[in-house]
Amino acid sequence: MPIRIFLDDERATPAGWVRAWWPDEVITLLQTCEVAEVSLDHDLGDDQRGTGYDVIRWIEEAVALRGYRPPRLHVHSANPPARARMLRGIAAIEALATRLPDDTPPG
Repeated sequence: MPIRIFLDDERATPAGWVRAWWPDEVITLLQTCEVAEVSLDHDLGDDQRGTGYDVIRWIEEAVALRGYRPPRLHVHSANPPARARMLRGIAAIEALATRLPDDTPPG
């Protein structure tokens, strides 16, 4: 059964979602699990460990270079400039994903 991942350092995890604190945790789950949906915060309390945008960058590269079929992506960040940048990244991912062959398996 596909999972839904919630990346955040402060907000409560919605029922039915798997909590991740850091981008590397999300990326590991994307690589090892069937993921239906991801909701991302940007600011996670330690920019040295990464931000939600790092997940967007990883997914975009995976779609472009490896034909990765992305899950549904959401941004719940309260940081307006970061949110806008993340949404632009999601738009780029969606544009790339529309070019994937129909028989490309998800994730």
